[in-house]
Amino acid sequence: MKEKLKLGTAYHSNRILRHVEEDMVDIVNHNMNLVVHMLTHNDMDRHWQVMKDVVEISEEKGLEVWVDNWGIDCGPGDKAYFTGICPEAKAMFSDGTPSRLKPCYNSPEFRAFTREWIDMVSKIGGKAIFWDEPHLESNGEKYTCWCPRCRKMFEEKYNRPMPALMDPDVAEFRTATIVDYFTEMTNYAHEKGLINTGCIMFSASHGISLDSIDRMLAIPHFDNVGCDPYWCGRVSEAPDIYEYVYSRSKKGVDTANQFGKDHNIWIQAYSFPAGREDEIVIASEAAYDAGARTILTWSFRGGESNNYRAANTDRIWQITGEAFGRLRSRWYDEIMADIRKKY
Repeated sequence: MKEKLKLGTAYHSNRILRHVEEDMVDIVNHNMNLVVHMLTHNDMDRHWQVMKDVVEISEEKGLEVWVDNWGIDCGPGDKAYFTGICPEAKAMFSDGTPSRLKPCYNSPEFRAFTREWIDMVSKIGGKAIFWDEPHLESNGEKYTCWCPRCRKMFEEKYNRPMPALMDPDVAEFRTATIVDYFTEMTNYAHEKGLINTGCIMFSASHGISLDSIDRMLAIPHFDNVGCDPYWCGRVSEAPDIYEYVYSRSKKGVDTANQFGKDHNIWIQAYSFPAGREDEIVIASEAAYDAGARTILTWSFRGGESNNYRAANTDRIWQITGEAFGRLRSRWYDEIMADIRKKY
């Protein structure tokens, strides 16, 4: 049997169960079998029982569920309540100013909180965690993290003070910081019986470059590592869209295969101006042609519940369903072609 085709979307901003049930049916009817639910700090405090119901409803409708660490470390999600509770855990830029919200990955307090979040994923019945776009911040020549703890760790490792400007040692230290944090957290999640999936923004300024994806894939219990080659706002012509998504998807899929890991590729379905919705078909086909068999969109109905929503969310959602229907047909045609070879 060929590798299972998984098609899905990210879902958030709704905790009313009757609407959740309607939306999960809508997702299934748009040719999907996977949904990614957010589990925010607010959900931990106020909605954990509701989130347990959300997971159950999704699974009852035949959807595989991944639980996203949305807003837990301010990336993604743009909010991190934890640093308001524990400001001493904030990351620091290399000019000495604190990050607005993002915590330091080397903070023991933040690592303890992340383990609490993993416990909550298990409590609501989650079976897979989605580690969403792990990264460190940078702003021009400034970078994080340059807090006293990180400076001390850097000096112990490199026998010199941590410079205020980025250099190769700083780049290596930042990558090592991300890898160490996720090694610890994925190990902990694995011990609790959870699968670890994730999506990486490939940029040296974020701490993980496209050329260093193997550092994340080498983490023993990071089971599924993908990327999000979002193009709208970066390229404008259809041929460029195909190449842009194909080349980045191919790199991610091939490297995952090299390490014996599963993969995931995200297709942009938000922040679209009216008239460009059909590009989702081109991008989805490019990801599939690159070998991707777990393909998701950010996000449900074109991000309808967010400020970054598409201009025409109805049209985006229609095209998303059509694009994924094409992929399902291709996948089934390939299965049937293999079967028919025997006769």
